[in-house]
Amino acid sequence: MLDGVNVALGISGSIAAVKVVELAHELRRQGATVRGVMTESAQGIIHPWAVEFATENPVVTEITGQVEHVGLCGRSGWADVLLLAPATANTVGKIATAVDDTPVTTCATTALGADVPVVVVPAMHEPMYDHPGVLDAIETIESWGVTFVSPRIEEEKAKIATEDAIITAVASTVGSQPLVGQHIVVTAGATKESIDPIRVLTNRSSGRTGRAVARECHIHGAEVTLIHTGDDVHYAQTRSVESTADMRSATFEMLDTGVDALICAAAISDYTVDTAPEKIRSGKPRTLELEPTEKLLDGVRNAYPDLPMVGFKAETSGDEESMVAVAESLRDRVDLSFVVANNASVMGDAETRAIIVDDSTTVINDSKQVLGASIANKLAEKFDE
Repeated sequence: MLDGVNVALGISGSIAAVKVVELAHELRRQGATVRGVMTESAQGIIHPWAVEFATENPVVTEITGQVEHVGLCGRSGWADVLLLAPATANTVGKIATAVDDTPVTTCATTALGADVPVVVVPAMHEPMYDHPGVLDAIETIESWGVTFVSPRIEEEKAKIATEDAIITAVASTVGSQPLVGQHIVVTAGATKESIDPIRVLTNRSSGRTGRAVARECHIHGAEVTLIHTGDDVHYAQTRSVESTADMRSATFEMLDTGVDALICAAAISDYTVDTAPEKIRSGKPRTLELEPTEKLLDGVRNAYPDLPMVGFKAETSGDEESMVAVAESLRDRVDLSFVVANNASVMGDAETRAIIVDDSTTVINDSKQVLGASIANKLAEKFDE
């Protein structure tokens, strides 16, 4: 996700600095090269040696005659992005008024003057975050094009955002955004059909692929609505659903507002049952009458004949030729932009084996995040045609 990206990581004196070692490791896992910059206060919380260990690069702890801030964040500097994590109220306020009396704020002043992208991840006690001056400073800095990653408000603290949210923000800031201006609806996860108030009929889908697609569409600049069977996510508006009927209803409600594309990655139940009003007692054989559910893609195509749509087709054969043939059949029947043929054996895994079937085929044997990026890029190509 961050292959080849140089990240200058500015660390200020919040207790959240204790999380910086793992953040630096995660940035590097995603392909970035990281160099640390620390305020004196930050050094009282985490030793520069720990940051040097995590980044495998020397850490800037003072600005010397080597003008480290220019070397890192100047117009011809090393950094592709300056990531301030954590950023204290003190640091945010100083950046808003161009006070550069620490290595971190000096790098920030330099980066903003040199048009180097800046991502700010605040962390402080909640009353400090709610201070009018801090809120004004955030608004000012955002007006300059700086990306803020909202904190998690818990236990009267504005806690540092999750690593996932920070990585997503950095990727969005440094990457190309060919989907800017597009509103994309993504469905994800396994729907559940109630058998009785306790039991459900469902499948093994985890929703990881659909969430990866939604995240990558966001990183590529789109406004994303995720309709799924999980919790809220930081990279999309979410609609939480359970049954096939719920997903169908939520999808049409969103489409009726006017969107630019639908990516149907959900593993929607093919069958439903009449729900028993009370728990079915165990110990006796039972027969369930399975009724076919309506096909969401067909319904959407009938209602929106010109809407760009991407379909998914999970198969168990593992045979590439058969998977492609089934995907082509679905593509042609529903007039889809393209279809992703999934090998069902990877359900729930972080890695995937999938084939993107358009006029040609692209085989993806990689992470589901890589598959998501490939789908976002392919959709952008369709919009450009």
